[in-house]
Amino acid sequence: MELATDTITTAQKVVDHIATFAFAVSGALLAVRKNYDVFGLAVLACAAAVGGGVIRDLIIAQGPPIAFVDQSYFWISVAAAALIFVWHPPTRLTGWPLDITDAVGLGLFCVTGTVKAYHSGLGAVPSALLGMVTAIGGGVIRDMLAGEQPGVLRWDRDLYAVPALVGASLTALMLHFGWYRVELSFFAAAAALVVRLLALHYHWHAPRARGPSKQRVDPGEAP
Repeated sequence: MELATDTITTAQKVVDHIATFAFAVSGALLAVRKNYDVFGLAVLACAAAVGGGVIRDLIIAQGPPIAFVDQSYFWISVAAAALIFVWHPPTRLTGWPLDITDAVGLGLFCVTGTVKAYHSGLGAVPSALLGMVTAIGGGVIRDMLAGEQPGVLRWDRDLYAVPALVGASLTALMLHFGWYRVELSFFAAAAALVVRLLALHYHWHAPRARGPSKQRVDPGEAP
């Protein structure tokens, strides 16, 4: 039996809020590592929390992005930023907590992003891709604002987009075959979270294209 639409919407919003808080914490922790002031901390927290969802909503073109319509996303982001600001964790504690909160947000957003894209009328494949974009978009914007190359573009960083694509693909398959249930969606989110955490632990990387090796040129020598 299918779940009522309002039940799915309510459950999705709850998960969205949890993911928003997790990503906002990751943005705030990065701001602490960068020694930003309270305003910079709030900006990074909000950008990380709602950036991916804004990109998704602009692509599916169903009116203004939800983050600009529902103020709860903004206040959750601000609350997360305030929590980190008051706690003021030392820089040495902004490494693994940032990775963990980022992984939690990644796992949850890849599911809710896929569900929203699918319910907008898209097929399973584009819905999964938009679910991945929802999950990684905030992290990309966060890193760019912090002056760092986004981790998703760096070969030497542990797998980031792949775990999001795993969770989004599982969600899209459930939606396509009519198996989607709110409780089952957590398995898709957990799969993305586990793959991301394993990638962090074992330093899994995506393969690189092979090219000619380049000799290092001494700065004082002519090329």
